[in-house]
Amino acid sequence: MNIMDAIVLLRNEALLTLLVLVLIVAEIASGDHKRHISYIALTGMLIISITSLFSTDEGILFGGMFLQSDMTQLMKGILNIGTFIVILQSVEWVSKDENIPRTSEYYALMISTLIGMSFLISSGDFIMFFIGLELATLPLAALASFEVSQARSAEAGIKMIMSAAFSSGISLMGISMLYGLGGSIYFSELSFNAIASPMTILAMVLFFTGLAFKISLVPFHFWTADVYEGAPINISSYFSVMSKGAALFILLIILMKVFSAAIEIWQPLIYIISVVTMTVGNLFALRQQNIKRFLAFSSIAQAGFIVLGLYSGDSAGLNASVYFMLVYVFSNLGAFGVATIISNKTGKENIEDYNGLYKTNPGLSLVMLVSLFSLAGIPPLAGFFGKFFLFASAASQGSYVLVLIATLNATLSLYYYLLVVKAMFINGSDNPIPTIGLELFSKLALIICIIGMVAIGFFGQIHDEIQEIADKFL
Repeated sequence: MNIMDAIVLLRNEALLTLLVLVLIVAEIASGDHKRHISYIALTGMLIISITSLFSTDEGILFGGMFLQSDMTQLMKGILNIGTFIVILQSVEWVSKDENIPRTSEYYALMISTLIGMSFLISSGDFIMFFIGLELATLPLAALASFEVSQARSAEAGIKMIMSAAFSSGISLMGISMLYGLGGSIYFSELSFNAIASPMTILAMVLFFTGLAFKISLVPFHFWTADVYEGAPINISSYFSVMSKGAALFILLIILMKVFSAAIEIWQPLIYIISVVTMTVGNLFALRQQNIKRFLAFSSIAQAGFIVLGLYSGDSAGLNASVYFMLVYVFSNLGAFGVATIISNKTGKENIEDYNGLYKTNPGLSLVMLVSLFSLAGIPPLAGFFGKFFLFASAASQGSYVLVLIATLNATLSLYYYLLVVKAMFINGSDNPIPTIGLELFSKLALIICIIGMVAIGFFGQIHDEIQEIADKFL
């Protein structure tokens, strides 16, 4: 490897360096000094997130196994920013006396997952794809069961590892069939046209199914609510954005580059999956009383909207999905951030516990209000523009019925988001959640989310720049 190769891998090397640094400090520090690991992880992710905003040298490494481009770097940057926000939200929780001994494990697992996601997004063949997928998935199961004293956390970890193993096995079966049909594992050498054999269709369906588990697309979503409810809420917020985002990004890349000629095969599948996912997610969200399960089904519904960008199969769809994912990071982490603060401070996780929240905690109520409205797609918040571009990409293919169904689902989602808003601002309570004093890091995380939800929609050049990157990528 020469110096240019090292520069191409620089961002991945930075994550690996941060991981090693966390482990070294964990061995040196003892007792309360382990709190400093949080500051190291926070500072490292801040630097990595900022540098992710700048372009890097494109390159092909390891014989085509690793591909670096402006688009893959943008996708990684979105995940890095999301991880930084989650770490901000986690500092206070990790600093609790019962969690201090395992501080290094928490950050090491999270960074390991992010490294796996980085290699997954940059994969140029199915071997690198599978390595990145497993490295991104296995630490998540350990994170889900992080609260070892809680039976529900252990249950979440078991469900996570079982669903991950099952989905990986299905994907691997599809990959092996694609290798047999295409004669190569490299994306650049594989080509499947629209007039494909039944074996090709089966291989593509199996491959898609494996990733659908990761994204929580219906009917592969059953693990999601149980894992989100059982895992610590900080980790549930990480699941809801980062693991979903990485799987979506690599699915975008493979469908639009490897299977672009076979769009007539997978486009109807995307149509059906999108409609069913957003509808089922919304209907089940209506029934939830636990805030984590509520946000879990909300994230399932949002996944249905995100895959609308896949339907068009062009750069406009790629742009719309990536843009929406950027908006989704701030919107979902804003909602989860408020739920995290309330859960960690009071232990309350039911929606009815939020009755009268505005009277005692107006700041938290307003952040939750803005986050839910952004998720619902209410203008002028960035969530509105995200959904608009997704709908526009589907409409460009003449799929007006799909756009109508998506619009009706967006309206339905507004109803159940308003149920939480009603609880906070209208419903009364004899025993409301007491006034919560916010720590600096938690307050900073919420401020970043608010800025992201408000500012992104008003800076149209962000959408235009992503479109330029998408045009160049495809």
